[in-house]
Amino acid sequence: MRLVAVDAVAVATGLAAGMTLADARAVAPELVTRPAEPEADAAALAALARWCQRYSPWTAVDGDDGIIIESTGCDHLFAGEAAMLADMVTRLGRGGITVRPALAPTPGAAWALARFATPRAGEAGPVAPEGETMVRLAALPVAALRLPDETVEGLKRLGLHRIGALYRLPRAGLSRRFGGEPVRRLDQALGRVAEPLSPLQPGPEYRVRLDFGEPIGAPEDIARAAGRLLERLGAWLADVRCGSSRLELTAFRADGGVAAISVGCARASRDVAHWRRLFAERLAELDPGFGVDAMILAAPRTEPLAALQPTLDHGAAPADAVARLVDRLRNRLGGASVRVQRPGDSHLPERAVRLVPPPAGGTATDAWPGLADRPARPLRLLPVAEPVEALALAPDHPPHGFRWRRVAFRVAAAEGPERIAPEWWQDMAPPDTEAAETRDYYRVETTDGRCFWLCRTGLHDRGDGTRPPRWLLHGVF
Repeated sequence: MRLVAVDAVAVATGLAAGMTLADARAVAPELVTRPAEPEADAAALAALARWCQRYSPWTAVDGDDGIIIESTGCDHLFAGEAAMLADMVTRLGRGGITVRPALAPTPGAAWALARFATPRAGEAGPVAPEGETMVRLAALPVAALRLPDETVEGLKRLGLHRIGALYRLPRAGLSRRFGGEPVRRLDQALGRVAEPLSPLQPGPEYRVRLDFGEPIGAPEDIARAAGRLLERLGAWLADVRCGSSRLELTAFRADGGVAAISVGCARASRDVAHWRRLFAERLAELDPGFGVDAMILAAPRTEPLAALQPTLDHGAAPADAVARLVDRLRNRLGGASVRVQRPGDSHLPERAVRLVPPPAGGTATDAWPGLADRPARPLRLLPVAEPVEALALAPDHPPHGFRWRRVAFRVAAAEGPERIAPEWWQDMAPPDTEAAETRDYYRVETTDGRCFWLCRTGLHDRGDGTRPPRWLLHGVF
């Protein structure tokens, strides 16, 4: 068993990470230890990387103890690079987290400076301006190039202790002696070779930010701030003639936590009023904690959006109104709770309709077959047709009375029958099942004004010895 991490008091006692527990107790008998939890450490580091998105949308976990932030284009939001590093150190320090930040043109150079360089006077962390990377790295040990331990030891045996010593060596000889890793790592640190990195999530192309001098927590303040962000993002999207089908609102709390909500649209939009209504129903889910000191609104999914022609009274077109209704229902009830009916691949009533998610435009485009020639169908279809006791004057006549769910009904008027044959491609179905029987449907109106959809299964004159016809109630008008 070995020590994974030690605090400042343990370091002052002479302990270090990697030391065996037996040796550590021999040095410090009063040592207090806790089992290491690498999974929890990784989860905490990922949470910290998400928190760092307040500085840039492009953040990634680097190993077991590092975070890489691509801050290009974000420094001016914090009054410069030095101010950004100082703000980062101050905020993390309030949460009891000690960090060694560094800023450089490449990930490799930033990694080396953060772990091996000493900041200059007045700096929160080492900074290597553009064009000075070689100078800042020259005095650092060769271990700062992220090389394997055996490679580092081999370089030291040859007297190559500093990175600057590698600048003057022939690259071919260095590769023959130690492989291509030292040359590759050196080129990555100096920016000669690209180093691809994968962020926690792809950075949105359109993103607006709002900082507060004092943390806010009142619901009306949060709603007002969200409205300002929506107006700024809507104006930006209008300038580039784009719309978004999804918006994400992230609140960075003063206690170091991050709260986020998102809303979506059936079709891309940049209508600020519509987005405001969608967010109004979700802002209550945003937990401000002890206050929010920054909010970011991002559009992760955008697409070109041409101008739409409104109605003469400047209202939304009918199709657009349906799409907005779908958006509000989805955000209130959940995406899985909103479905539309589309034609099924069967003429049987229980299989003629299928429920699918709403299309992107909010309205269906494919037509329903045979609607003009088909008799009226009930809007409410029972999941399973229920048996009824019916009495008809003749075998092929509509019923003049029936009993359903222990309630007797008397028929005042009837229309039908509408004959529905079984599916011809289901020849393998047993002949005594309802799927293989012909149905005669009747629309009946009872004396109390209620309308039902009754059907009689089977034929009286088939004489095949199967079960006799039955009456079923399949729908209610």
